[in-house]
Amino acid sequence: MKTMIWKPHVTVAAVIERDGKFLLVEEETPQGLRFNQPAGHLEAHESLPEAAIRETLEESAYHFAPHHLVGIYRWHAPESDTTYLRFAFCGKLTGQEPERALDTGIVRAVWLTPDEIRSNLARHRSPLVLRCLEDYLAGKRYPLDLLVHYD
Repeated sequence: MKTMIWKPHVTVAAVIERDGKFLLVEEETPQGLRFNQPAGHLEAHESLPEAAIRETLEESAYHFAPHHLVGIYRWHAPESDTTYLRFAFCGKLTGQEPERALDTGIVRAVWLTPDEIRSNLARHRSPLVLRCLEDYLAGKRYPLDLLVHYD
C-alpha cells in the first residue's frame, strides 16, 4: 500500500510600503471580505520572486520588483485543514496599470497604515498578514540569493 505524501501549498506575498502605508488587497472569501497582502500560489516553472511579481500585478495592477525576502512562514488553516508555506518579499513598485482588471475575487487594492492594519485583525485573510507586516517593520530582510531556482 502506498503512503500519501503530505505537501503544503506554496504561496508568495508582497509587503509593499509607500509613504508610510502598505498595499493590501480586499478580496472575497467564504468568510466574507478580507484583507491580504498581494499573494498567491507558486505556479509551475516560475521562481518564487517571479511568482510575487506576477501575483502583485494580477491582484493590484502594480508592477513590483522584489528586493529582499522578509520571511518564510508555515501556517495551518484549521477551517480548510490546509497548510501553507508562504515566502514574503519586500521591494519597490515600478509602475501601475490603472485600467487593468484585477483577479477574480479581488475587490480593490488599498493603502493602509500599520495602525489601520492592526485595527482590522478580524478582517485579515490569515494571521500571516500581520506577522509579515510586523517582521518587515522590525527590519527583517534576507538576500534574494538565499533562494536558488533550478529548472
